[in-house]
Amino acid sequence: QVQLVESGGGLVQPGGSLRLSCSASGSIVSINDMGWYRQAPGKQRELVAVITSGGSDNYADAVKGRFTISRDNAKNTVYLQMNSLKPEDTAVYYCYADEIIAVLERGSYWGQGTQVTVSS
Repeated sequence: QVQLVESGGGLVQPGGSLRLSCSASGSIVSINDMGWYRQAPGKQRELVAVITSGGSDNYADAVKGRFTISRDNAKNTVYLQMNSLKPEDTAVYYCYADEIIAVLERGSYWGQGTQVTVSS
């Protein structure tokens, strides 16, 4: 089993920045995709950004141009740099990782979530 340990999050003013980190540890075979979801109160969980093992990234339209996802494969760590934060970015942010275990075997793992609050 793989465990994901998140750090970051907190209270920030509109226009401010935060950097989230998430490191995978445990019985890792091969981490494939890593990324971030978020869920605001009363809303569905949505994909914020994803990055493949090869470094290809994609973003939700709402965060394009403001958020940047990156990863360090050697450290099994994914980051989310969040700039120009808006109140509508307020949510619990969840790290995830997808692991290729075998040809027909996959593992999906989630972090515990970290609260991001953007408010003046």
